Order: sequence, then structure tokens, then C-alpha cells
Amino acid sequence: MTPLGDSAASLAPRGLFAKAALAALVGAALGFATAWLAVNDGFAFGAARSGPWVAWPKAGAPDIDPYARATLARTGAVALGAGEGLAFRAETDSQGRTLDGRCDYRISGPTPAARFWTLALTTRDGRPVGNAARRQAFASSDVLRAADGAVQFVVAPSARAGNWLPSAPDAKFVLVLSFYDTPLAASASSIEGVELPAIVREACP
Repeated sequence: MTPLGDSAASLAPRGLFAKAALAALVGAALGFATAWLAVNDGFAFGAARSGPWVAWPKAGAPDIDPYARATLARTGAVALGAGEGLAFRAETDSQGRTLDGRCDYRISGPTPAARFWTLALTTRDGRPVGNAARRQAFASSDVLRAADGAVQFVVAPSARAGNWLPSAPDAKFVLVLSFYDTPLAASASSIEGVELPAIVREACP
């Protein structure tokens, strides 16, 4: 074999190795990227939806998927156990617009059967929203109700009469509606067709 032939033969394995290394690097980058998105964009699988509200029935179950487990570890959140209840999050109003602390919102409508429920306002990473009123949540046992038993809430940066949750005018926020001792916690299929309160944006600068 000529020297040129020997050189070409020696370069061939190097070229294959370089291609394999590049493919491995691209695959690893894609894997890390999709894992990061799954962990940092809420729970990746098993979501159950009702209007703007989203819940993950298996987040507190023994067979929780690894992405949801990593999300809980990252945020420090404690999911309700499968037999304890179910929490719904809303990051948008009923029209799909991101919840904005500068705007006024009215939350009203039916609530599913539950022994006890709460409505809380948090930051997007799950922390309570600080405010002068020191009010971040309402419980079903202490809300003001209409004569027919209906309940409605107002989320706004300035004080309102009734069930008012103060928002921070300089920040986005999330609403968390948690039901305890409820049939909804049984499975994702039990949530199908369940109607939850509407989130309607009213005044907004």
C-alpha cells in the first residue's frame, strides 16, 4: 500500500469516531434540554385540565413519574397524597391570558364535592405573595357567601369588598385551588367533565 493509501486508511476511523462523538454530543444536549424543560415547566405527564385549571393526580402517588419527582425536589413543593386531595393551578384566566397582578379578576362558579377546600394566590414558583393585608388564601370555612350559597372572589391590587385576594401590581401570579377529601383525587378520569370556577379578567391598565 502506498503512503497515501496508508494515510487515507488511518483517517477513516478518525472520521467515523468524530461523527459518532458529534452524534453523542447532540443526543446528550437534546436529552438534557428536554429534561430541563420537563422539570422546569411543571409536571410533564398525567395532567388533567378543566378550563384554565390544571392538576396532576399522580404527583402524590407512589408511582409518580421521575420528571414529576424531580420537579417536586426542585421547587420544594409537597404534593397532596393520592388519598388526601387534589390541587389545581391556574396561570391564565379563562380566555388563556397570563394572570397579571395589575389587573382585577373575578373568580366564580361551582366547586366539586369536597370536605374542605382552599383558594390561594402564589408567585409562579409557589411562594406566598406578600402584601400589607397579610392575606394569601381563603378556606371554604371562612368565605363570605351569597344568600344562595354561591361564592365569588376578587383578585386585585387594591382593596375590594367581599372575598378579596391582594395581588402584587408588579408581578405575575398563580391561583391554586386545593380540594381535600374529595372523589376527584381518585384518578385523572374522575376530573373529566368537572366544572371549576371561571377566572374572568375585568379592569386592567
